[in-house]
Amino acid sequence: MKIPFSPPYVDDDVLNEVQDTLKSGWITTGPKVKALEIETAQLASVSYALCVNSATSGLMLAMRWFGIGPGDEVIVPAYTYCATALAVIHLGATPIMVDIQDDFTLDVKDVEKKISSKTKAIIPVDIAGWPADYDALNQLVKREDILAMFDAQNDIQRVLGRLLILSDAAHSLGAIYKGLPTGRLADLTVFSFHAVKNITTAEGGCIAINLPNNFDHLDVYSVMRLMTLNGQTKDAFTKTKNGGWKYDIILAGFKMNMPDVCAAIGLAQIRKYNSIILPQRKKVANFYTQLFSKYNWAKLPMLLTNGIESSYHIFPLRIIGINENIRDAIIEDISRKGVAVNVHFIPMPMLTLFKSMSYDINDYPISYLNYSCEISLPIYPQLTIKQVEFIVNSIVESYEKIRKLEIKI
Repeated sequence: MKIPFSPPYVDDDVLNEVQDTLKSGWITTGPKVKALEIETAQLASVSYALCVNSATSGLMLAMRWFGIGPGDEVIVPAYTYCATALAVIHLGATPIMVDIQDDFTLDVKDVEKKISSKTKAIIPVDIAGWPADYDALNQLVKREDILAMFDAQNDIQRVLGRLLILSDAAHSLGAIYKGLPTGRLADLTVFSFHAVKNITTAEGGCIAINLPNNFDHLDVYSVMRLMTLNGQTKDAFTKTKNGGWKYDIILAGFKMNMPDVCAAIGLAQIRKYNSIILPQRKKVANFYTQLFSKYNWAKLPMLLTNGIESSYHIFPLRIIGINENIRDAIIEDISRKGVAVNVHFIPMPMLTLFKSMSYDINDYPISYLNYSCEISLPIYPQLTIKQVEFIVNSIVESYEKIRKLEIKI
């Protein structure tokens, strides 16, 4: 039995929506993007959401809007995909890494230690779809001593008056934190619509705007939208209207817009997110939990507790008592059975780029510990009960086989 890791959810509705876009004669940014923005904003419980061509672009755009650049610092977890830190680096700022907690979310106590007068933002990452400790983060940035340290350099920073909380929610669309959906937990939230995400546009992302009320959210949306279109006052769709060809460039923007042909995929999916896609992912995760619960070596992920619920994006199984080499051997053996698994993630300080920048994995012990024993299992709506049982049996067999070999050695 061959089981892929994360194929996209593509049904007839997706195909029809894409076909409709192709036949419409308009495939770049237009009505389908706008429709997806409205659907995403509703899911995130915000008034405005802006689609972009990737979550990485979304992070860069949000930080550029806030005025982050050379000389600034942005706090990020060491345990995340490299894009979180690369977005900071591309703006000329410095990523300051912190360790994580056992549940994969950034350690707020470590964040507190790393804040300086150069810090402009904190980027919590909702690994696997499990929300970070947003209560603690929001309390921290509003604490008097932290407020006094904040050195605003422009009008936007002065209006906010504190560190920006920019959520990297690439994994957590649809997660719930104490009654609130992701999108309502930070000042700005960036979702990913990459090919392996719960909702996909092949490539893409979206920024949910949840700034304090002293910001005009429509104005923020409008400025950011300009920034995705090279600072051009009219998008290509608007320019096709009679007499609409004339435009101006009013700021130095990027090319970060999402095309309609991509938005069409996500639009068909998001309409089924709460009725089919998310419940099916939850069903798979709960079945994994049921099957693995009898094994004392299996450390199961947080899914639902204390009013917090995952988006069930990744099922990060940790195997107690093994090291990185044993984990790798188990993965290799599992792959021989036709089951594709993954690891989320290699901590950034272990990657060549970041090692060359003097980051050291020894400074982030929990990040390394979680990485060294983690295996991400397939989780998507199309998985059947029989496939899940086969995956679990394959992992158990591989674990027992490798542990026996290890003992003999």
